[in-house]
Amino acid sequence: MADNNNSAIISKVWGMCNPLRDDGVSYGDYLEQLTYLIFLKMSDEYSKPPYKRDIGIPVGYTWTDMNMLKGAELEEQYKNTLEKLGEQGGILGKIFKGATNKISNAAIFYRIVQMIDTEKWVSMSSDVKGEIYEGLLQKNAEDVKSGAGQYFTPRSLIRAMVKCLRPEPMKTIVDPCCGSGGFFLAAQDFIAGNYTLDREQKAFLKNETFHGNELVSITFKLCLMNLYLHNIGDIYGNLPVTLGDALLTDSGDRFDYVMTNPPFGKKSSITFTNEEGEQEAEDLIYNRQDFWTTSSNKQLNFVQHINTILKATGKAAVVVPDNVLFEGGAGEIVRKKLLQTSDLHTILRLPTGIFYKPGVKANVIFFDKRPASADTQTKTVWVYDFRTNIHFTLKQHPMTDADLEDFILCYNPANRHERAETWTEDDPDGRWRKFNIEEILARDKTSLDIFWIKDKSLADLDNLPAPDELAGDIIENLQSALESFSELMESLTKKQKEV
Repeated sequence: MADNNNSAIISKVWGMCNPLRDDGVSYGDYLEQLTYLIFLKMSDEYSKPPYKRDIGIPVGYTWTDMNMLKGAELEEQYKNTLEKLGEQGGILGKIFKGATNKISNAAIFYRIVQMIDTEKWVSMSSDVKGEIYEGLLQKNAEDVKSGAGQYFTPRSLIRAMVKCLRPEPMKTIVDPCCGSGGFFLAAQDFIAGNYTLDREQKAFLKNETFHGNELVSITFKLCLMNLYLHNIGDIYGNLPVTLGDALLTDSGDRFDYVMTNPPFGKKSSITFTNEEGEQEAEDLIYNRQDFWTTSSNKQLNFVQHINTILKATGKAAVVVPDNVLFEGGAGEIVRKKLLQTSDLHTILRLPTGIFYKPGVKANVIFFDKRPASADTQTKTVWVYDFRTNIHFTLKQHPMTDADLEDFILCYNPANRHERAETWTEDDPDGRWRKFNIEEILARDKTSLDIFWIKDKSLADLDNLPAPDELAGDIIENLQSALESFSELMESLTKKQKEV
């Protein structure tokens, strides 16, 4: 029944898209208004029993002050509410700063308000709300032809990463590109569900545990709302998340845990207008003294940034694309330094079909920072191949928590120093295998792109995957190849201009 109800809610939310599009409202604008309205409704729910929270919204500007109105009165009240909340201090002010109503059709706006009013949003699962938001973000990305600006990490993967790291109370957690705050909420759930917290620990979890950066304004607001509604951060206190580029500088702050999925896309660039009035892109290179090397590769820069912001005993779980594991030049320098200064103990090779962007081949690297030493800190790298002969799709066959249980079992979060391989010479298809540091350093370019299981689709022509899986793989590979060719063309064009 719950699934049917969830589907009905999602259908209702999506049902408003087409009439709004006919009125010139983009998916992005609809998402923004939906976010503001659901936030107001959830705040109202939290202000009532059994929660009775101080939500900080001034009298006369709550959901209850608005939801019974119609037409011009409703529009005027909503406009005044957005303005009033934008004037508040703390989180509320940041969320609603500059907010305006983008839905000019009064009849449709009234229907949206009524649709939101009939649901109990607080009790709704985060997965349902996530599906609504993420679906609209994806539609918006397709709509503006921007290639998805925000790639949301599958919630099942986030939960698995948190279970492996096992964050403890009274420790700090940072996500330097935090999106809508998925890692924070999963970590909060884990800490609250696995420890009996005293008053001091509860206060620390609320006000001091979480720190983050987000580059995109609407996603930053979405994150603040998420945190506010999950009782993270004080209404009028310091913000747990800041808006801006985390890579620009070292703030000097150091943290116990980093959990993050840095944005995909190989290069960072800035666009400017040249003397001829033409738009040009220039590689953005961060010249930071704390970095091991300079690079325009965003992921390599994030790995270096994460190394900087970790405490000497800090732990990290980071989603990285394959190029971070095998790329030469700056990539090799970063890998060697990371192996030297940290214990890079685990790599999870992720399957395709779990991110919105087709063709993405990604991994999770787990490493523990170590105090400065002349000795190489990594002794053994354990690799779990969750990619070969595994196929997921976002809709028909999405990855679930159950799919990652075997990895967590192999990882052995209770004591990762007591692990057992599932790979043997007699069982070459075992997915869990260890490599000592000498084997790693002997590999070409110190590559960490390690696999050993035979791809059955290549080996057994009589047992090919389903046609839709094959077609999906082909499309993914072609798209990935086209992106690489585009980057190469851009680079060649730039070099020709310089000559």
